[in-house]
Amino acid sequence: QVQLVESGGGLVQAGGSVRLSCVVSGSISSVNYMAWHRQAPGKQREFVAVISSGGSTKYGDSVKDRFTISKDIRKNTVYLQITSLKPEDTAVYYCGVDFGSSDYWWGQGTQVTVSS
Repeated sequence: QVQLVESGGGLVQAGGSVRLSCVVSGSISSVNYMAWHRQAPGKQREFVAVISSGGSTKYGDSVKDRFTISKDIRKNTVYLQITSLKPEDTAVYYCGVDFGSSDYWWGQGTQVTVSS
C-alpha cells in the first residue's frame, strides 16, 4: 500500500506564490514518474506537470512558465512551485506516482484557492 500526502495549499492572493508538497510512503527512487494534476470545480481533472525518474520535466500548456515541478529523493517528496497565481488556478491539486505496470497511486489532494 502506497500513501501520498499532499500539503501546502490554502488561500492565496492573486499574484502570490505557493509550494505544494507530496510525501510518498516508501522510496521514490524506483518510480517511473511523478505528476501533478488539478481539478477545478465543475471541470475535469487536468494534467499540470510530470517529472521522470531521470529528472526530465513536462508541463501542461495552460501552466507553462509559472509552474515548476521538482523532487527530493532523500525526502520521498515531489514539489510543485506555482508563481504569479491567478484566480483560474483555483483547484484541488493532486499528486500521483507511477511505479510501472499500471501501478499508479493518487494522493487525496490539496485545495488551492486564489483570491482576486
